[in-house]
Formats: sequence, structure tokens, C-alpha cells
Amino acid sequence: MILLQKQQIRKIIAERKAQQTEASFTIKSEALLTHLESIPIFQKSKNILIYNALKDEVKTLTFIEKWKDKKTIFLPVVDGEYLKIKTYKGNSYLKIGAYGINEPTGKLFTDYEKIDLAIIPGISFDVYGNRLGRGKGYYDRLLPQIKAYKIGICFSFQVFDNIPTEPHDTKMDLVLTEEGILSEK
Repeated sequence: MILLQKQQIRKIIAERKAQQTEASFTIKSEALLTHLESIPIFQKSKNILIYNALKDEVKTLTFIEKWKDKKTIFLPVVDGEYLKIKTYKGNSYLKIGAYGINEPTGKLFTDYEKIDLAIIPGISFDVYGNRLGRGKGYYDRLLPQIKAYKIGICFSFQVFDNIPTEPHDTKMDLVLTEEGILSEK
């Protein structure tokens, strides 16, 4: 039943995303990331895990570039069924990886305790901090290893009242959209 509910939400979100324009994604991304910069946990964090966006996600690359000299930025890299983490050193150190995502090259970062803040994408979030991913389980396997404060980010049209959860799902400490903070633990 839960899997069916999750599939239904993914389908609805895909339909909503298809109604958006590239310009809309960009404008909403900029608004969301401006909100993110104003949050005290972001301001005081030195080591940040974020992601390089797929076409239909909050666009993060300009934001990453903006902050790479002020904070240490880590990006996930797909390795089989797992996400590994590497340090972002700049655009010239990226290569196309799984799903066409530009991923950092270089050695793996494994000292997860040093991460202060994790900024996590999702297909949908709810006001309770629950997250629905794409269904591959990448973040389900990574997030339990990350003890840092977790902020889920998505567009407001991706928010559902209640996301069905399973025991392996990790709650976010805060959920943020282009309209501001949706929820906070």
C-alpha cells in the first residue's frame, strides 16, 4: 500500500513538473536558495553536503559556485547502489556521472562527522519533515550515516500534506521551499 501511495505521489509531482518552464525552475530556485542563505544553521556551517541538480530539481550549481570559496562543499557521487561523497573543487573538476549528473572527481570523503549541514533533494516533502525520493534508495542508504542537520529542499508545488513513510526513511530537520520554511523539527 505504501509503495503504491509513493508511486502515485511521484506521478502527480512529475505532472506538476511538466507544467513548469525552465525560467520558472530558475526563478524559484533562486528564491529558495536566498532563503537558505538567511538560515542561521547555513550561515554558521563550514562543511556542507549539497547536490548537483537534475534538470527538474532545485538548481544548485550557481549557489555551489557562489559558496565554494567560503565553505567546504561536498557533493554525492553515485557508485553502484550507493552515494559516496567527494569534495567540490570547481566546475573544471566535474565529470558526467550517473543519470547525466556532473559529479566531482578526486578522492572520496569519508569523515561524515565533519559535515555540519546536509541539503537534500526530494520528489516531495511534507510539513512533518518526511521525504519522498525517486525510489532508488540512494539517500535512504546515505542519510543514516550523516549526523548533520538536514534541510530538505523542493518547490512548493512538490509539497504534500502527508508523505507515507517506512522505517528506513530519514526525516529532515527542516524543509524549505521558494516560499520559505515549510517545517522545522
